[in-house]
Amino acid sequence: MTGDACVACAGGWPRADHRIADLGPAVAYLNEDQFFPGWAILVLKRHATELYHLDPAERSRLIDAVSTLARGLAEAFKAVKMNYELLGNQVPHIHWHIVPRLSDDPAPRLPAWMVEHAPQSLAAVELEARLQRIRDHLAS
Repeated sequence: MTGDACVACAGGWPRADHRIADLGPAVAYLNEDQFFPGWAILVLKRHATELYHLDPAERSRLIDAVSTLARGLAEAFKAVKMNYELLGNQVPHIHWHIVPRLSDDPAPRLPAWMVEHAPQSLAAVELEARLQRIRDHLAS
């Protein structure tokens, strides 16, 4: 798959109104499903499908962006643990799912993917408040 055929490169995913911040080599977005409050996705700005496709400097900058976002999410939501997923099976474009796991987590020992739940979308006002909450912690 080339960047032209990639849903992330074409701008079809993630949703633009869920954009948190530009973090250098990648852009952070809030996941549409907020069952786990603060679940975010960090999407590489250019098309690549594997970490080994990145040169060492770009890979290092990406890992720094992952860490920056994780720290901001952990602070914003008082996470007791952060989960990191880099799969690419459904969207073959480098993107990290970064999931704060909170003290009231319904299944703290399971990966987020394995926890059965009804997806939770946020109303526009809640979405903007959550985005700003994360941005505030990224800036500090």
